[in-house]
Amino acid sequence: MRAFVVNRYKGPLQQVDVPEPVVGERDVLVQVQAAGLNQLDEKIRAGEFKLILPYKLPQILGNDVAGTVVGVGAKVRGFALGDEVYARPDKDRIGTFAERIAVAEADLALKPASVSLEEAASLPLVALTAWQALVERGNLQPGQRVLIHAGAGGVGTIAIQLAKHLGATVATTVSAGNVDFVRELGADVVIDYRSQDFEELLDGYDLVLDSLGGKNLEKSLRVLRPGGKAIGIAGPPDSAFARELGANPVLRLVMTALSSGIRRQARRLGVTYEFLFMRASGDQLRQITALVDSGALRPVVGRIFDFDQTVQAVQSLAVPSTEGGGIRGKAVISRT
Repeated sequence: MRAFVVNRYKGPLQQVDVPEPVVGERDVLVQVQAAGLNQLDEKIRAGEFKLILPYKLPQILGNDVAGTVVGVGAKVRGFALGDEVYARPDKDRIGTFAERIAVAEADLALKPASVSLEEAASLPLVALTAWQALVERGNLQPGQRVLIHAGAGGVGTIAIQLAKHLGATVATTVSAGNVDFVRELGADVVIDYRSQDFEELLDGYDLVLDSLGGKNLEKSLRVLRPGGKAIGIAGPPDSAFARELGANPVLRLVMTALSSGIRRQARRLGVTYEFLFMRASGDQLRQITALVDSGALRPVVGRIFDFDQTVQAVQSLAVPSTEGGGIRGKAVISRT
């Protein structure tokens, strides 16, 4: 079958013929009809995540999928041939830039009935990230205040909507051209990051979802109330993540050291910092499906590439931008 692989870190993505996926007894074989594009795909290709995601190369890229069930393992009970499904495969089993992929039943969900396959493919990684940051880690409550950076990007567009559904007051940072767009998504306070300094305008926030890292993360700590929390999805990784990853002692020390500076700053301010690398979850996707079909969440697809344009699509992720290369929401590869 056709697939797009990286043979060496920092090397080009290439279209090759690869063997059909091996389907385990609890796996579901999915005919890929659409695949979401994520900054993670480019970071994997560039080798930026090889410390925590040491893939054995060559590796098929792709972290989001929507498609049709064309095979099931002997112990699969929740899915049948012909079902339309979507997933973020487990981090050790990525590879959605291909004609087919085997996904663990536990990581899969029926796609929302109210959206297209392309829209469904845009959701899993970013929606699970938003859910795990705001619901699971942040325990965001009605009346609380949350700052979501890069509100017009993939994670941001979903996180704004989810935060509003949870009853929070939402602030976000975007470029001037996206101010009205994020207000339509539900943002209450919108800051043009090019002409305004969010640190000077915001104070006493309960939670920050930071997708940029570096100085932006440091400034984000200072808009939190005492006891507030910053959740970073761009790093640096922390010791808790190292334990979750099952890292060896040396890697644990490295990750602890990488985040020591930001954690010290957080302690001095009376706040906390946590690194989040989202995990696959079919159960959480089913809750997200319900929100999509109820109208509480809507996917935002800014561009659709043809499957044959996958190399070009991944190259577009390398465009420096705080808002996803200038694309609102997500870009998607389609085979339909």
